[in-house]
Amino acid sequence: MFPDAKVLELLLQQELVRPEQAEKAIKEVARTGQTLESVLVKNGFVSEEDLSNIKAAYLGVPYIDLNNYELDRSLVKLIPESDAKRYSVIPLFTTGKTISIGMIDPQNIVALDHVRKITGFDAVDPILISNAGFQRAFNVYYRSFGSVDDIVKSIEKENTAAIEEAAMGEITEQTPVSKLVDSLLSRAIQVRASDIHVEPEESIVSVRFRVDGMLKQVTSFPSTILPAVVSRIKILGGMDITENRKPQDGKIHTQLEGKDLDIRVSSFPTVFGENMVMRLLDKRAMLPNLLELGFSKETLEAYTKLIVRPYGIILVTGPTGSGKTTTLYGSLSKINTEDKNIVTIEDPVEFVIPRIRQTQVNVKAGITFAGGLRGFLRQDPDIMMVGEIRDRETVEVAIQAALTGHLVFSTLHTNDSSAALTRLVDIGVEPFLISSSVIGILAQRLVRVNCSKCHETYTPAAAVLKSVGFPPNSELMRGRGCSRCNQTGFMGRTGVYELMPMTDEIKVMVDERCSASEIRKKAIQQGLRTLRQDGFDKVLQGVTTLEEVLRVTEIE
Repeated sequence: MFPDAKVLELLLQQELVRPEQAEKAIKEVARTGQTLESVLVKNGFVSEEDLSNIKAAYLGVPYIDLNNYELDRSLVKLIPESDAKRYSVIPLFTTGKTISIGMIDPQNIVALDHVRKITGFDAVDPILISNAGFQRAFNVYYRSFGSVDDIVKSIEKENTAAIEEAAMGEITEQTPVSKLVDSLLSRAIQVRASDIHVEPEESIVSVRFRVDGMLKQVTSFPSTILPAVVSRIKILGGMDITENRKPQDGKIHTQLEGKDLDIRVSSFPTVFGENMVMRLLDKRAMLPNLLELGFSKETLEAYTKLIVRPYGIILVTGPTGSGKTTTLYGSLSKINTEDKNIVTIEDPVEFVIPRIRQTQVNVKAGITFAGGLRGFLRQDPDIMMVGEIRDRETVEVAIQAALTGHLVFSTLHTNDSSAALTRLVDIGVEPFLISSSVIGILAQRLVRVNCSKCHETYTPAAAVLKSVGFPPNSELMRGRGCSRCNQTGFMGRTGVYELMPMTDEIKVMVDERCSASEIRKKAIQQGLRTLRQDGFDKVLQGVTTLEEVLRVTEIE
């Protein structure tokens, strides 16, 4: 394989990677065990295409990007699936008596010799392909990941008894039902889906993926197959396949597409059958870094000053799916030093952070948010994180911890920063306790990021620009849609934020039980940069679209 040292040397020579990025990548490899190339690409230090081109030039072989490359299926049949997977090779084209194959490692002489023998060609020419390119092609042409219809047809050909047996759990790894579930999981990973929804209707079952926060239907199959599919998912998740009248939760641990996945499974009975939702979590995903979450320079500086305070409560607010937990993990990672004892109580634990003691809520065992916090106070903590404040008991324990010299992080479901303060009052907390313990509130939302491969400039209508206060003839950015972003124009998400520190004036207003709107007005007078204003800044910078910011923020 291509040596890591040579990869870094060439990237540094061509100034595609900066020395500090190389140093960070090396440390990340040592800490996580991931490959250097995957760390470089995931961090955005170098594109996969640039990395592959560098390697190809050094090795003296051509490089092909398989994103838009259509293979000859008759050629694919020449190399069995087991061999393609074993050697990471894909047949591309032929020239006379020579077959050209895509390889992750063009220097693998054993693979080249094996391909020559099984295909019958006189010569084999290696062409470099990326690991991601191989995985995509392998799934499309070997696993038929895009052809769910073919798998469904094979299931329908089975007799009724066979389908009923599958519904009762008589399912092996090679049955069409298993292949259908595996195909859905593989497809979800490839399009970067965070959730898979299997939704029964009267005569069909719809399958939708949530990608970058948005749900989109990807396929459907007859409702007659649903019981067998549900049973397969339940078996994988360690759930009771005989119980279909009560909601259940399960967990799947698997490796797919080179990823180590934890999949949270939830079933819920409906009038047409059980609805299944699977949340995909990559265990090897890199820990969030505050520098990469979308903070403006000013907001990040102010927030960093808050999280290094010795005591107090910091609240992160926003609706479900707005990235609050990611921000909390990034915050803890930032202050996770050897001299600090950090503990968390979460539901569930999504990232495992070295040196931090993390506990998951377990109501049956008596471990609740409030109970976990109380237990932590006897563990000599410096910093505590509670996943969510849901009731008066939890917030009172958090306040007690803050007032006795601990730094406490938590989340609330409120629309903006000022509403968090009045929400605590509504829960039943005395205002003076809030004003004396809370040191800052961060509100946030997530917006989709314009695809860097297909983005283009455009000028919205003058009336639209005027309505949002943008200069006339402003040139904005949007994604046109391409294979990389699945024709959406977006690739990934970033945060928009508003940070409200607890100033003396706001503390007085809390004590006087002022409304959220009054507190917000005062905060804006003191320089609060609102969610929408932060979003508009990202629009003008070309990060996202005006429509995205208007979609996730409220009228001010």
